[in-house]
Amino acid sequence: MMANQTETLAAGTSAASEARSIARAVRDASTSFYWAMRLLPKPQREAMFAVYSFCRKVDDIADSETLSEADKRAQLAAWRSEVDALYAGRPAWPETRALQEPLDEFSLRRDDFMEVIAGMEMDAGEPVVAPDLETFDLYVERVACAVGRLCVCVFGDPSEHGVSVAHHTGRALQITNILRDVDEDAGIGRVYLPRELLEKHGIDWSGPKTISSQPGYVAMWRELAAIARQEYDFADEAMELCRKDVMRPARIMKSVYQRNLERMMALPDAALADPSVSKRLVGGKEKLLIALRHGFL
Repeated sequence: MMANQTETLAAGTSAASEARSIARAVRDASTSFYWAMRLLPKPQREAMFAVYSFCRKVDDIADSETLSEADKRAQLAAWRSEVDALYAGRPAWPETRALQEPLDEFSLRRDDFMEVIAGMEMDAGEPVVAPDLETFDLYVERVACAVGRLCVCVFGDPSEHGVSVAHHTGRALQITNILRDVDEDAGIGRVYLPRELLEKHGIDWSGPKTISSQPGYVAMWRELAAIARQEYDFADEAMELCRKDVMRPARIMKSVYQRNLERMMALPDAALADPSVSKRLVGGKEKLLIALRHGFL
């Protein structure tokens, strides 16, 4: 009995240490996400930090500049096996051990974790360049909407309305990221902008770094931004059908990204097309204020 108690205590201490480590990593990596999730009760907060940590790990593999494509695919395949081990009750890695309790408590779906990995696999090979709309939508579904579905389960609304929040908020945030990072992505040979929009505005994507200097770029950018803005509107409509307190973290994240989109859209054309002009227009202090404002509403 004493040995079992000692083992249980050691396991609990290890789990607590891993949870603190994950929370620190989230805090250091993403101010807006960290403060949005800090408003949650401890079990939900730790579950969200664990989901974020999983997503960060697989994303880092896909974005690695030192791993070969074969190594990236092998490591992502190892994550698929580890997710299977998690659902079999045998998680081996800190990130999956941290997900073990949330898995049961919040009914997190295995398919959503696998979809996230599938999204990273799309980034693991040759750089994504001007995907057609079908591929663009699939990519956004995997890297953003699947994450959103995990989130709304933790928030407490896995209903049809909660899934709608996940879908539209995920699309809005991911398209905002794509619009914000056009030049940064071009620097590593990536173009996430939909091929049909580029063709519509006469933009040659064969040289990613030249895209923002072409005559049709601003009009194309603003058309995609209008799609993102519409997704924010759809997300608002879906959130109105959910309990306000349950969707508070989602509202915080949406508010931060939506504010950044609106400020980008307000830039004059010359600034919008200028790679030297930062498109990260909402700072850390403002993110904190947004979180606090929603926290007390």
